[in-house]
Amino acid sequence: MKRFIEGECRDQVTLLPECLDDFIGEDNPVRVVDAFIDELDLRALGFNRAAPANTGRPAYHPAVLLKLYIYGYLNRIQSSRRLEREAQRNVELMWLTGRLSPDFKTIADFRHHNGVGIRNVCSRFIGLCRQLKLFSQAIVAIDGSKFKAVNSGDNNFSNGKIEGRKRQIEQSIQRYLDALETADRTQPAEVEVKTKRLKEKIELLRLQMQKLEQVQEKLKQQPDGQISTVDPDSRVMISKGQGVVGYNVQAAVDTQNHLIVAHEVTNIGNDRAQLSKMAQAAKQEMAAENLQALADRGYFNGPEIKACEDAGIEAFVPKPLTSNAKAEGRFDKSDFVYLSETDEYRCPAGEIAIHRFNTVERSGLNVRVYWSSACIGCPQKSECTTSQYRRIRRWEHEDVLERMQERLNTKTDAMTVRRRTVEHVFGTLKHWMGSTHFLTKTLAHVGTEMSLHVLAYNFKRVMRIFGAQNMMQAMRSVPA
Repeated sequence: MKRFIEGECRDQVTLLPECLDDFIGEDNPVRVVDAFIDELDLRALGFNRAAPANTGRPAYHPAVLLKLYIYGYLNRIQSSRRLEREAQRNVELMWLTGRLSPDFKTIADFRHHNGVGIRNVCSRFIGLCRQLKLFSQAIVAIDGSKFKAVNSGDNNFSNGKIEGRKRQIEQSIQRYLDALETADRTQPAEVEVKTKRLKEKIELLRLQMQKLEQVQEKLKQQPDGQISTVDPDSRVMISKGQGVVGYNVQAAVDTQNHLIVAHEVTNIGNDRAQLSKMAQAAKQEMAAENLQALADRGYFNGPEIKACEDAGIEAFVPKPLTSNAKAEGRFDKSDFVYLSETDEYRCPAGEIAIHRFNTVERSGLNVRVYWSSACIGCPQKSECTTSQYRRIRRWEHEDVLERMQERLNTKTDAMTVRRRTVEHVFGTLKHWMGSTHFLTKTLAHVGTEMSLHVLAYNFKRVMRIFGAQNMMQAMRSVPA
């Protein structure tokens, strides 16, 4: 082994530092975690057992377990069993926990029972970022992404899936019955063994059929027509053209420093009802008087956009390109000019469409309907409509959407800013979480797990901005 760097002999006596603190550098991130948690009032934040019991066996302080989890999520160690092993061999964790090594059950129970407290810690860190003036622009990008649950597609059922599976089982049973009949006729030497095996397969398939019927009965009580047997709150959602059993994670990300200011885990597959909730949550966390919210076409929803405007939030959401008239080469609604002074529309042919009646759509929206009497003899009718009259429908709060479109026309890079802000965040989180994504089950516990990921992400972002030592100094200078 000459001319190579050689290690020390394993039998060599080594003088290690007398103090564990000597192993941890001044700019080590664990010092930031330690300083942040020590400044928190865990009892006020809603953590269980923050005050010691007068009797019984002493418990671990919630601060110790919270430090353990934050360190784990900062270093992509989310499993309670892996955290148990790391606490026994990792010098950084020994320093952080004071050489305590809780068992995996204690670690898992802490995450299980302290969802509210962990969510409040996440909010408290955003409050710290706000006090450090990291949200000066008051602009957020909102988006949702599908994350996999602890539930495979085989353990998610709908009526269509069950009926298809039952047909497959019936065909398999019939095939085995035919094989039994053939075996009985031929009577070869090995028929007894083969017959026994076929009967076992038939019995197994019948048991599967019974289980499917039981699931189908439970399915009748589900309003969305889905049921997941492993994680009951998970749902099939379309992601990149494929069905994924998981959750829809919503996030509002600050466009200046790319910090996640608000997040929410839902089991609703689309984003149409999430805009105002996420925007108002971001506005509250940032303590902003006015806020700009950027979102993609999946969030386009008139009442949601109006709710944002009522809350002092300027929404930037492009209209979906789903016009059948445009696709078929006819005039779109955008080709008709609204005359607000007279409450009329001017069509591409120059004719005036007047208000005829009001109606309420299935979605509950109050709509005004317009058309022109000149449609019948119009030379451009073939380019406009296939009906007798071209009817134009206008929502009673259509002016809200028109003002938003004017903002979009002015802020031409809004969607570019949105994409480079929030999509990078989701990509980073999924990379950290690995291919399995969530480790816990049910909406509440998945939400807690997501809060830990968000907290770890924001920690790394702020440490990247300030550096470890500067961040600790900044935290000490900010009043609690």
